[in-house]
Amino acid sequence: MRRGITATALVAALALAATACGSDDETGSKSSGELSGTVTWWDTSSVGSEDKVFKKLAEGFEEKHPKVDVKYVNVPFGEAQNKFKNAAQAGDGAPDVIRSEVAWTPDFANLGYLAPLDGTAALKNQDDFLKQAVASTKYEDKTYAVPQVIDSMGIFYNKKMFKEAGVEAPASLDDLKTVAKKIKDKTGKTGLYLRGDDPYYFLSFLYGEGGDMVDAGSKSVTIDKPEGVKAFKAVKDLVDDGTAKTDASDGWENMMQAFKNGDVAMMINGPWAVADTLTGSQFTDKDNLGVAPVPAGSAAQGAPQGGHNLAVYAGSKNLDASYAFVEYMTSVDSQATAAGELNLLPTRTSAYAKKEAVDSEIVGFFKPVVETAVERPWIPEGGSLFEPLRIEYTKVLTGQTTPEKAAKATGDSYRKLLKDWK
Repeated sequence: MRRGITATALVAALALAATACGSDDETGSKSSGELSGTVTWWDTSSVGSEDKVFKKLAEGFEEKHPKVDVKYVNVPFGEAQNKFKNAAQAGDGAPDVIRSEVAWTPDFANLGYLAPLDGTAALKNQDDFLKQAVASTKYEDKTYAVPQVIDSMGIFYNKKMFKEAGVEAPASLDDLKTVAKKIKDKTGKTGLYLRGDDPYYFLSFLYGEGGDMVDAGSKSVTIDKPEGVKAFKAVKDLVDDGTAKTDASDGWENMMQAFKNGDVAMMINGPWAVADTLTGSQFTDKDNLGVAPVPAGSAAQGAPQGGHNLAVYAGSKNLDASYAFVEYMTSVDSQATAAGELNLLPTRTSAYAKKEAVDSEIVGFFKPVVETAVERPWIPEGGSLFEPLRIEYTKVLTGQTTPEKAAKATGDSYRKLLKDWK
């Protein structure tokens, strides 16, 4: 993504202003050896479950640093990326710290909106972080974020419904079709809810056919290769033969309600969905929730590596407190709390030895899944690859285009986005 002159000049001015104002009472000071001032944090976690835990953790930071006021703001995940960009470009309203989806980090860093963290308090004990989690925090050999949560995807299933139908978790797409048919015959319920409005849920199928969106190493677009076409055909077949139901909008809410209420037996999701899932009528007994690896395609079994990082705004007027806040929120104890209360996977190796993580069956399941997850391309344009794919993915599932045309259209969009790529 081209870095504009306006953004560059803005960040330079903001950095200068931050240096000049760093000792003000309003912006925060460390001259007395004690942190003070305000740290505004944009949390993009799920409302009603994750947000409560992260807000409580933030309050713990205030207890540790009584002169620091953490201004907690929950920003809807779907709005946060553009909202942060707009605020940072305008130089007004951006938070000191943002919870960034992993693909956003190189994008924000490329634009000059993030403060480099190498050598700061934010990166305490950095050798303790999982290598695959650290990968998304780097841009041009500098570190611009700290990994807070790492995740991948699995297939969630209703154990009681599976028992009634006499089936086990499917290991392949062929198994998935067989299992779904038996569930339909025995219970009258649809096998799988396939989210149709978010292409992130398509990636497991793409990897399963041996494909990918792009190859960053060779700077080539790969979505429109035969493997990509096969992946589009695979998801279309699941809908056409009745294995799965889908929709073109409100996918998250419809998927979660369908699974929680027992209208479908399976959904593909990640550890971020566990807390919400357990609020459903089907899972008052949490042991009824089963989780298994995503079914393999014709070439492989794989799920995307995801997660969230904490990054500091380059124009923050309270950098010292912001660095300390990031370190606190990504510490072993904070990550252990998130693992215990939310079943979220830590990014620190040490956190997996904590009782909270050890006692979480979900963390125990997803840890090896994460270790073998497929890394996404950590390029500034990585987050922008999803919108062209979303359009075509939804059109395929709703019968508005063919897999061949969808793959070609997505590839054409990628080559316009990625200048000089093959």
